[in-house]
Amino acid sequence: MSSPESPRDTELLARGELTVRGQIREASNAVLYCSVAHEGREAACVYKPVAGEQPLWDFPDGTLAQREVAAYEISEATGWGLVPPTVLRDGPYGEGMVQLWIEADPGAQLLALTEDEEAGEGWKAVGPAQIDEERTALLVHADTPELRRLAVLDAVINNGDRKGGHLLPAPGGRLYGIDHGVTFHVDDKLRTLLWGWAGEELPAEAAGVLDGLGRSLAPGGPLATRLAELLTEAEVEAVRARVKALRATGRHPEPSGRWPAIPWPPV
Repeated sequence: MSSPESPRDTELLARGELTVRGQIREASNAVLYCSVAHEGREAACVYKPVAGEQPLWDFPDGTLAQREVAAYEISEATGWGLVPPTVLRDGPYGEGMVQLWIEADPGAQLLALTEDEEAGEGWKAVGPAQIDEERTALLVHADTPELRRLAVLDAVINNGDRKGGHLLPAPGGRLYGIDHGVTFHVDDKLRTLLWGWAGEELPAEAAGVLDGLGRSLAPGGPLATRLAELLTEAEVEAVRARVKALRATGRHPEPSGRWPAIPWPPV
């Protein structure tokens, strides 16, 4: 399999012959494990047909696949490459999202529970977690530049479902985030396990990335034009507003307190 950074991967995903190999049954929506082949190249991928999406009360029906692709487009615009190559195309069960399969590094640890009162070196505290009826522990996540970039991306796309299982540490230190269907709502829906930097000043590189996103999201800009094909006008405007607000505060967002800040189940 080629590197996820290769532009040829999106061509492979968009134009290749898609063959269903199995189903990932733990998912709430239809998620099919597939192979895709084109001009002598082949790769594993995930196919999520729109027809297999479960309705959500707060999102229009049949839009989760477009939101997944929109998250990829913004990830690419940041230059961080945090979302695997993702396209919208026709498949065996109709239109859907197709995303390059990433094999996670089983030895990497991004989340942990500790009985200490504070997070140790190299970790950031999320909050208490109930182990059983009598015991609690401190949930912590790794304090890495890659994970922090993902926290910024989630704030931009308004990710309402950043669970531990949606974090894919790849061999070589790369990090990818997946499952971005519940994103881009016009209301604040941020729910995540990555609250360890809440309220802290954004890194300098994040400020520069937000400036670049702001320019590309301006009406008529390349990112704004692409997102207009995937989201509503109000949703694109909400992305602009979030980028502007993040740049103005210069800080990671904090939980609003109006609803649970951590998705359920968290993993």
